[in-house]
Amino acid sequence: MVSLLFRSLALVIFGLLSLSAGAERVKDLATIQGVRPNQLIGYGLVVGLDGTGDQTTQTPFTLQTTLSMLQQMGIVLPPGGTTQIQLKNIAAVMVTGTMEPYAQPGQPMDITVSSMANAKSLKGGTLLMTPLKGADGEVYAMAQGNLVVAGAGAAANGSETVINQLSVGRISAGATIERAVPNNIAQQDTFNIELKTSDFGTANAVADAVNRHFGRPVAQAQNARVISIHPNNLAGYRVSFLAELESVDLVVPRASAKVILNARTGSIVLNESVTLDACAVAHGNLSVIISTTPQVSQPNAFGGGRTVTTRQSQIDINAAKGKVIELNKGVVLAEVVRALNAVGATPQDLLAILQAMKASGALNADIEVI
Repeated sequence: MVSLLFRSLALVIFGLLSLSAGAERVKDLATIQGVRPNQLIGYGLVVGLDGTGDQTTQTPFTLQTTLSMLQQMGIVLPPGGTTQIQLKNIAAVMVTGTMEPYAQPGQPMDITVSSMANAKSLKGGTLLMTPLKGADGEVYAMAQGNLVVAGAGAAANGSETVINQLSVGRISAGATIERAVPNNIAQQDTFNIELKTSDFGTANAVADAVNRHFGRPVAQAQNARVISIHPNNLAGYRVSFLAELESVDLVVPRASAKVILNARTGSIVLNESVTLDACAVAHGNLSVIISTTPQVSQPNAFGGGRTVTTRQSQIDINAAKGKVIELNKGVVLAEVVRALNAVGATPQDLLAILQAMKASGALNADIEVI
């Protein structure tokens, strides 16, 4: 049943991948150089936990952060009194978020709050005001709010049950942008667009499509990734020009043949350019079964002996008959998948089969293991 389901699923997925390439938009293939998101990070405290916070005896930095916060609020503990503090409702956390391009001061931003010590759960906690900094060390946002944790847990008498992850929470619109990242792309005379995947054919196709659309040579491919754009005397109309540029349609050349293998999950993805030379594939299974049965030897009633337990093992080796299938030269992706499934290959078997095909020179594709 599992093998049949895998075969059907593989044929559907690979059948979709083998469809002819259609028109793509420039915005789906490339990004404008300089228009990018920025990651922010900060360190803070979550309070209001129901006894599931950090064990401060094992995480002294949580206690130090708490004392520093209290001092800023004018609360000073007596000398030597800090050693007796046992906080259970506070947790030290890292706060992360992504500031979108052109984000302006006052706009909200979603954030993720993650425990960095030994807190059991952040459920029901409140994040105190936390500055979020960029890679340059400057503060770009301030975060604060109530956490939403998509999980649940319960414990009693040494037994514990946890659903999902309780040490990570999220606050929708939990941060406010305080500083914008300057970007003057709309005032530049020239700018570049960058392909998401380097390819000389695609870069040339994008430049040709843009020039045909605008009716003049405004685009030129610099290399396999960067295309230079020269709008020419469009001062004040950069935004409308960029919007029109991103909407240009083009037919993307076929990508180079590649097979992606995930050795951990057994997932295999082949693009439509994968072909085979003539070869033959044999597939068979070898199973070893070891069974052990206890045997009891008991003496007669008046024999004066003792009962002895022995173990008797039986080993069976079963070799399934291998199936040999011949693959003709030049077959396309759909035929390759259909042929490999015909020999009853599982995902793990396909990993070995495809690598063997590549080693023999029959597989016309690059193999990438992730």
